[in-house]
Amino acid sequence: MNLPYEIFVGLRYLRAKRRQRTISLNTFISIAGITLGVAALIGTLGIMTGFKEDLQAKILGTTAHIIIQERGIPSMKNDDALLTKIEQIPHAVAAAPFIFKQVLLSSKSGVQGIILRGIHPEKESQVTELAENLHYGQLADLENPPTTLRTQNSESHSNTKKTPKPKPGIFLGKELAARLGLFLGDSVNVVSPVGPINALSMTPKIRPFVVVGIFESGMYEYDSSLAYISLRQAQDFFNLENTITGIQVKVDDVFQARSIAQDIEMSLGTSFAARDWMHLNRNLFSALKMEKTMMGLLLMFITLVASFNIVGTLTMIVNEKQREIAILKAMGATPQSIMKIFMLNGLVIGLTGTAIGIPLGYTFLWFIENYWTFDASVYYISRIPVHVLGLDVALVAISAILISFAATLYPSWQAAKLNPVSALRYE
Repeated sequence: MNLPYEIFVGLRYLRAKRRQRTISLNTFISIAGITLGVAALIGTLGIMTGFKEDLQAKILGTTAHIIIQERGIPSMKNDDALLTKIEQIPHAVAAAPFIFKQVLLSSKSGVQGIILRGIHPEKESQVTELAENLHYGQLADLENPPTTLRTQNSESHSNTKKTPKPKPGIFLGKELAARLGLFLGDSVNVVSPVGPINALSMTPKIRPFVVVGIFESGMYEYDSSLAYISLRQAQDFFNLENTITGIQVKVDDVFQARSIAQDIEMSLGTSFAARDWMHLNRNLFSALKMEKTMMGLLLMFITLVASFNIVGTLTMIVNEKQREIAILKAMGATPQSIMKIFMLNGLVIGLTGTAIGIPLGYTFLWFIENYWTFDASVYYISRIPVHVLGLDVALVAISAILISFAATLYPSWQAAKLNPVSALRYE
């Protein structure tokens, strides 16, 4: 098969002769610039995507995909029929009630303001990953603290004739337990600012709990300010009777949670509001998306800098090959054919740099993921999370090739408008 002469001539111009090593070196530098730009972009986008997905997994491991609450009031009736109706909605996997309150935790080591969640131990494992996040204890321990912890907790009352009432159980985040100096079996007081009202003021309500479990979600915000008790104990402590704060729902596709939440609202009526996890954390994920976009745009300047090398390389080729260009024109080559010759040069540089840069970027990410380790007790992660999206790679490759092609336009136009008479006048 005979190739068009534009391809043959264009590829020949990229190969330097013995006396023209400068052109060959500039071609190599141009390819290296595109290669490094593509590799840096793929590496950065892969790390940014990995961190985003790791953060997303930690959030979804602690909070449910959809939160349902009644509009205008802070509580709603704990209705089993409502839970069943929600679970029958398409794509809704499970539902569980919860109570959400702000309280104080008081121990011998200090006082800490936290978020206290009352959960249904049996249903909680169906909507969140709290059971997997527990380092010590089990969900059932909230309702029935282990006998060993009961004995440890009641040793101080062993001399009294009346057997003390067993304290209910509580789960603490790893950082929260460390800050308050608490371990399994220790007693901690839960203080609610809303308590009985006497003649003068409102008296805070205090109740002791025993630590029956410690969890670690991987997010400092949760591990340092979140605690769990059973739903029944939360209703009794806050005098809620048979009411709850809301219902948390797990769905089969987390990225369709918004549309599923809309279906839930339509099914339950306008008196209920359903918010998906992306809406609840929209500020955080919007910031991560903006950061990834800006990092990509900034690193794209590496490829733009490499494109200037392409312009310089092609300009030098045009200056060196004026006699050959004039001969081609004298033999009948059109300006369009001359432009194609030098555009092909830029495309070859862009394609070569992209083809080398993509595996180089993957190699960089593989090295980072497997050999760059951290102290998990300090950074909450032992390795940098990495995930490369095919769409990101495609966008990087297309951008690099387009930039390389755009860099060829001016030198190619200069070559196309060359007057053969002027170029051959002194030959």
